[in-house]
Amino acid sequence: MASILSFLRAGPPPPRVALLPDSAFFTRSLPVPEGAQPAEVAAAVELGLEAASPFPLAQLYHGWYWRPGSPNALAFAAYRRRFSADEVATWADAELVLPAFAATLGQTPDAGSTVILPGEDELTGVLWGAGPVPERVLTRTLPPEADENARAAAQAALLRELGANGPVIALAAAPAPLPATRDREVAFRHGDFASRLDASATVAVDVRDKADLAALRRGRRRDVVLWRTFTGLAAALVLMGLGELALAGGGAWQRARAQQLAAQKPLVDKISGVHELTRKIEELATKRLMPLEMMTQLTGVDLERKPPEIQFTRIQADQSKGLYTLFVEGKTTNPAKVSEYEAALRQLPSIAKVEAPISQVKGDQAQFTLTAVFKPEALLPKEQPAPAAK
Repeated sequence: MASILSFLRAGPPPPRVALLPDSAFFTRSLPVPEGAQPAEVAAAVELGLEAASPFPLAQLYHGWYWRPGSPNALAFAAYRRRFSADEVATWADAELVLPAFAATLGQTPDAGSTVILPGEDELTGVLWGAGPVPERVLTRTLPPEADENARAAAQAALLRELGANGPVIALAAAPAPLPATRDREVAFRHGDFASRLDASATVAVDVRDKADLAALRRGRRRDVVLWRTFTGLAAALVLMGLGELALAGGGAWQRARAQQLAAQKPLVDKISGVHELTRKIEELATKRLMPLEMMTQLTGVDLERKPPEIQFTRIQADQSKGLYTLFVEGKTTNPAKVSEYEAALRQLPSIAKVEAPISQVKGDQAQFTLTAVFKPEALLPKEQPAPAAK
């Protein structure tokens, strides 16, 4: 598992880049019209190289570097026969083929800066002016037996020939390509020096045939898509594995809970039985029908609340319809007294709701049904105050 995670964190390998000897190329800084588009720059570069080279463009490996808004483009080309068929065959596996100095072009140093790039038997200087594109590139060969003193002298002579009078960035070796974490650029680094070439720039700086490059670029995009798909699938597999572990752990936890519940069930059942018995005893003591208490609330202790014109003919207290509800049927020769009685009962603090509609009238007799709902606390017996101590 650790090796898979390390592989995923490392990302895809660095792109395959072939850095060609700088001495095989000649360079030109070509002016670019203001507001030019990439296609116009490509045409201008090809015309400039045809004018500067004794060979036709079809016999050259060439490329150029230009940034939008820059007043010049750096063009470079090499005669094809300077590279053997075996060397050219190795380029088929490379994603980028360019002179070694081109690996330094994707950075913008301070104005007047010079980058010194050493080779096995050569020394290259890249001079920047005020813009983002170098103004001059010079390469000088060194004898195979050149020591450090000879290289230092050659570097000083190269700087004088370039006309460099600004900061000098001397690299110990050519920048190496970094892992391709993005498909929109190719990055190079050597020590603290870093260079990033945008995808649009890599098309131009690659010296191979542009038709072949288009096919290679399509293959590169396909590889990136396949890599991202593989990474996504690997991440999904890791997540599913973690989910399986979580489910297994949850199942073990649930089984432990079930065992604990089974062990505690007898005690819980005993406590529940005691609670239920207590509840039933409480209901028998407090939650029972109290028709006499409710009737006393309707009439008063001395019948002072019931008008004499009203007679009760039937009283009913039904537990199924409520412990605190009383139904009373009655009659009267004065129906107005029923409304007065209902209004008087509604004012009692012990009654939550009362209704007394007249159900039937025969001659001078009116029959009604009174329904009264009482507040439970009003019917409970009041505690007698404790006798005062003598």
